Amino acid sequence: MTPNAPQVKTTDGLPLGTTYWKLWTSSGLSNLADGVFKIALPLMAIQLTQSPTLIAGLTVAATLPWLFFALTAGALADRVDRRKLMLWANLSRAVLPALLIAVILLDLGSIWALYVVALTVGVAETLYDTSAQSILPQIVNKDQLSRANGRLYAAELTANQFIGPPLGGLLIGIGVVAGFAVPAALWLAAVGGLLLVPGSFRIEREQKTTLRFDIREGLRYLWNQKVLRTLAAMTGVVNFASSAAFAVLVLFAVGPTSEMGLSEVGFGILLTTSAVGAFIGSFISDSVEAKLGRSKSLALCILGCALFVGAPALANNPYILGPILLVGGILIVLWNVITVSLRQRIAPNRLLGRVNSAYRLLAWGTMPIGAAAGGVLSQWLGLQAMFGIMGVLTLGLLVLMPILTDKAITAAEVDHE
Repeated sequence: MTPNAPQVKTTDGLPLGTTYWKLWTSSGLSNLADGVFKIALPLMAIQLTQSPTLIAGLTVAATLPWLFFALTAGALADRVDRRKLMLWANLSRAVLPALLIAVILLDLGSIWALYVVALTVGVAETLYDTSAQSILPQIVNKDQLSRANGRLYAAELTANQFIGPPLGGLLIGIGVVAGFAVPAALWLAAVGGLLLVPGSFRIEREQKTTLRFDIREGLRYLWNQKVLRTLAAMTGVVNFASSAAFAVLVLFAVGPTSEMGLSEVGFGILLTTSAVGAFIGSFISDSVEAKLGRSKSLALCILGCALFVGAPALANNPYILGPILLVGGILIVLWNVITVSLRQRIAPNRLLGRVNSAYRLLAWGTMPIGAAAGGVLSQWLGLQAMFGIMGVLTLGLLVLMPILTDKAITAAEVDHE
């Protein structure tokens, strides 16, 4: 912990502290902006094109920075004040939708303009998310991480998926300017929240090193940690499959000629079912983890994720898909709470930004590839065949579970200590 950083000397079950809740509030505002923006962008896109490949390309553009910029973002998070990096990232994300509004008002809007904004917002996201995951061990104690992460996921997923998508659908129904003005304002509000978080969150460096050296050090550490390396690869497969499925889900669900025939608002409501599950999961994850153990919990998550992405291959009824998405939301949060808390416990604080970014290079770098694959496979084989393929691919991850025994996970934590 840095000398000037606020310290909360508590044990699990005791208050997380005012600094944590200020961070939590800012995170909620930022993720509400994300939720509105991520639904507004494809809903505007389908007004410009009905091509599955071009629609999926938006997800490719938004997630491509995790493939090409993640390692740099992690090195920066270990070099500069993590809170300040989050501030600048959110400020950039506030400006970009405002620029898109100007383009729309000048009647210059096109699918390519959406691509540019999606890509640049994605770059800012890599900086914000890497810093946000790395700053938490500087605010709460090690034994509070599961609970602290769970509460952050409650805010993140409720705002990002529960409130954001239907609000985004409603705003785009009013007008595209409203759809992009609101997330810009919310990101600015999140900047204000971060300004209230006191203290310095810069890691003291013993010696000067190059950015390339820092990146190599983070990659080497992750590679030598078998548990983290395996989890990163597994998360990469899950994100590949889910990105493929959700990049074109709007074509499966929205419009009178689609399989589901939903309106824009109906599509947003469908997505909120997974957010309801995520909200529930954020409060029960630490209890489930304690009761089942981490290994069994992770195996259960894989089963849920396979159903989550593969269900549209079997049904197009929202009353069937909704409950499946709800259960999937619970299990995705359980997976995230376990894996993120493990990284924060195992990796040294001075390396945490780089370990997080190296992990996400494997775990999130597959998202643009998955989105592109989803568009191509849907064009070639049809939407439901693509959903089925991704469900089976996710289910195959069960073969790696013998590596992730409770004994192996505990040993990885003990080795760090």
